[in-house]
Amino acid sequence: MLFLDGVGLGPDDPAVNPFAVAEMPALRSALGGPRLLAASSPREGPQATLLSIDACLDVPGDPQSATGQAALLTGRNVPAAVGEHYGPKPNPAVAAALRQGTLFDEVLRRGGSAALLNAYPPRYFDTINSGRRLYSSIPMAVTGAGIPLRTAQDLQLGRALSADFTGQGWIEQPGFPPAPVLDPVQAGAALAALARQVDMAWFDYWPSDVAGHRADLPQAVRLVEQIDAVLAGLFDAWRDGPDLALITSDHGNLEDLSERGHTQNPVPGILIGPADLRRAVAPRLHRLTDFRDVILDVIFGGTADA
Repeated sequence: MLFLDGVGLGPDDPAVNPFAVAEMPALRSALGGPRLLAASSPREGPQATLLSIDACLDVPGDPQSATGQAALLTGRNVPAAVGEHYGPKPNPAVAAALRQGTLFDEVLRRGGSAALLNAYPPRYFDTINSGRRLYSSIPMAVTGAGIPLRTAQDLQLGRALSADFTGQGWIEQPGFPPAPVLDPVQAGAALAALARQVDMAWFDYWPSDVAGHRADLPQAVRLVEQIDAVLAGLFDAWRDGPDLALITSDHGNLEDLSERGHTQNPVPGILIGPADLRRAVAPRLHRLTDFRDVILDVIFGGTADA
C-alpha cells in the first residue's frame, strides 16, 4: 500500500490542479494514456487500473485525515461511528475505533507479517514519548499491533525510506542523523524491494497533503512529477511479478489548489499488478472501507471476516 495523503481526483483544470499539468509519463504509460483526473476513471491500462474511491462515506462535510485513515485501516465507517469527519490526529473516539482492531492486527493474527516502511527520526520518538506530539492514525495502528516503527538506523541500513522517498528532505533537517540519498527512480525500486519482504507493506507519504495546503501550483507540480519518477522505479520493479500494489488516499486536497482545504472529491484507487488479479479486485473497491477485506483476501485467500 502506497498511501498518498490528501490526493483526490479533480477536474482537468491546469489553473488549480497540478495533475492536469504535471508530466507523469510513468503513470500515464501504466494506465494506457490518461492523466490522474476524475474523468479518467475507471480505466484499465497495461500495468495499472484506476478507480474512483468514495472518501465521504455518507457523512456531511469535508473528509479529514484521522477518520479517513481509520476507515481505510479498519474497514469500518469510522466517520459515521464518531459522528463527524475528524482530523488531523485521532481524538479519543477515533483512537478507540483503532483499538478495536485494524488491518495490521488482522494480518498478524492470521500469521502474516506486516511493516510500515517509513523511517522516523529520533526527534519524532522524543516528542511522542514526551507527549508533545500525537500519533496519526497510521502509526497508531502500527504500534497498536505491536509492530515497531522503523528508525534512522533502518534508513541508514536500507531497511526503510524517508517520508519524501529519497532522503533529501531528511538530510536537510538540522540535527537529523546522516542518511543515504536516492534518486526518485532508485527510491521506487527500493520501495518495491522492501515491500516484498513482508506479506503486507505500507508506506505513508504525507508531503502531498502539505503541498495541497500550501496551494503553490509550481511547487505542487514539482512534487507530483517526483512522485511519478518514484512510480517509474516501482513499476519497473513490479513488472511481471505476482503481487498487488495499491495506491490510495484519505481525502482530496492536492488536486484543487483554489482553496487551502480538503475537498469532497473521490480519491484514486490505483491497482498495480497482473491484469487478472486487478480484474478480480477492482469490482470490490468503491469506498475507503472496502480496502481492508480486499487486502486480506489477496494475502490469505478466501473471504475476509467483516
